[in-house]
Amino acid sequence: MHTIVLVDDHAIVREGFKRLIELEPDLDVVAECRNADDAVEAVSRWRPHLVALDLSLPDGSGLPLIEHLLSVSSETRIVVLSMHDGDPYVSEALRRGASGYVTKGVAPEELVAGLRAVMNGETFLSSDLQERRAGRSNAGLDPISRLTAREREVFLLLAGGLTPKQVAAELGIGQKTVYIHRASLMGKLGAGSELDLYRMATDRGLLPLNT
Repeated sequence: MHTIVLVDDHAIVREGFKRLIELEPDLDVVAECRNADDAVEAVSRWRPHLVALDLSLPDGSGLPLIEHLLSVSSETRIVVLSMHDGDPYVSEALRRGASGYVTKGVAPEELVAGLRAVMNGETFLSSDLQERRAGRSNAGLDPISRLTAREREVFLLLAGGLTPKQVAAELGIGQKTVYIHRASLMGKLGAGSELDLYRMATDRGLLPLNT
């Protein structure tokens, strides 16, 4: 049985999460706390496997409490529950030792998913945070990096001045297949012609300047 301490100053929220968690046969909420002092006392007493911690508590921010609780019970892992979804909060919570961060705007079931992930040694972020980080990561990628290996080959050969027929012969594939790859890669790159491909390739040093 995995023991859990819930820390949230709203009784209704605690009760809702407790009922959800205790639907799982191997999860047991051993204490409910409304403030930091209660949390420290409960963690000291129970040495729980997990703490589900709200960051907004009546006696101050839950961020410093993360480190305090871990100093009391180093084996305990902490999943933050918060209405705050900004990167500074998430990054600071993880820096201070939290193993997961779940925003209160997502489906309640994500809390259980987060607790289980953390129990398995993973770091967990709720789906809205994951999507935001993935979006920023993809936005920063060079569009060429999103090409498949074959599309990249076709891209470089077309940019180098070969015709689709010559590309097909060079790669040992059908000319129709070349046109399919060409349409796909030009869509990904936002290119309208082979001249655009040439400019992209030379700008990135992928082709000799005198090609």
